[in-house]
Amino acid sequence: MKHALLALVALALTATVAQADSLNVRLVGSYDTPGYAFSVAVAGNYAYVADWSAGLRVISVSDPAHPTEVGHCYTSAARGVAVAGDHAYVADYISASLRVISVSDPAHPTEVGYSDTPGSAYSVAVAGDDAYVADWSAGLRVVSVADPAHPVEVGYYDTPDNALGVVVAGDYAYVADEGAGLRVISVADPAHPTEVGYCDAPTYACGVAVAGNYAYVADGPAGLRVISVSDPTHPTQVGYYDTPTSAHGVAVAGNYAYVADGATGLRVISVSDPAQPTEVGYYDTPSVANDVAVAGSYVYVAAYDSGLQICQFYGAGVEESRQPRANGLRPSATVIRGVLFLPEASGEKREARGELLDASGRKVLDIRAGANDVSRLAPGVYFVREAQAQAVRKVIVQR
Repeated sequence: MKHALLALVALALTATVAQADSLNVRLVGSYDTPGYAFSVAVAGNYAYVADWSAGLRVISVSDPAHPTEVGHCYTSAARGVAVAGDHAYVADYISASLRVISVSDPAHPTEVGYSDTPGSAYSVAVAGDDAYVADWSAGLRVVSVADPAHPVEVGYYDTPDNALGVVVAGDYAYVADEGAGLRVISVADPAHPTEVGYCDAPTYACGVAVAGNYAYVADGPAGLRVISVSDPTHPTQVGYYDTPTSAHGVAVAGNYAYVADGATGLRVISVSDPAQPTEVGYYDTPSVANDVAVAGSYVYVAAYDSGLQICQFYGAGVEESRQPRANGLRPSATVIRGVLFLPEASGEKREARGELLDASGRKVLDIRAGANDVSRLAPGVYFVREAQAQAVRKVIVQR
């Protein structure tokens, strides 16, 4: 199994897919990085992309429809990235090291320290004063970053196979270990990490996310595995969803898991019932989807040679009526720029009024009959609901 991921890497180096269709997901904006986007993290108004051969790229996403690169810092082969405070932490595969980069000035990210790792740094997570590196054949490495200029390894745990993904929650690190599934490692004492439980996965575990009592494992061709970790010593698979191609990365927000599924792009899977995960949306990215992050109402996908893709899932929160209303309110989408027009009420002598909802179903604006100024709203998908209506109308706000 130590060579099984080479096939995945070969796929990522050669495969591209023409942008196809989508379901309940739309593309908001994109930025084509100069190298090959493998990983993405989002903090505040910036997305940080680990861009193989081009290092760390810092991209302003304050306007998601027009992401703009504001700075970069070269590393030899940026494979993974995490951000905490004023620093970005890059897992650099070829140099086999953790690179610590100050992003206090996003326009001028600057490396301030590094720590060599014995394997090949593949991904990284940060919790408190420690960085946790999934270091391929060298397992999990725990690096103190209390002094960012002098990061130093303080402990390690040699997982059975190749450590590819890592996330930390509480006193545990959850490692996606190629060929050996999910490994649960106690890091209560960072100097002596100890495995306390594991759950096999059928192919090769690439990425992992944890939310509540569940771990979500991107398991290559076997798709998404949902694993109960309510008892970390006995993690147990409770459900799975077989994605179309190969699950590379996963992020979880609310009742949804967002899966970077290689050649078939972004897949959105409802995990409200962990035993019965169900796909509720997708977007075919222009090339291989390697990683995914979620912030607010936007989904950020690292899409190999197409760079950063910013999407919006609008299937949650609001359900459209299947029956158009007689007054002309229809569930079909309308593109608006700056002004949203609400028709006058017919029949009764009353003023038409309603609400504008965002994609999650939250009210963002009260609207009245006639022209309503929406020029200050962020571009995206919204829904109009009239006070007396039983239906909603989808609108797309553009600049």
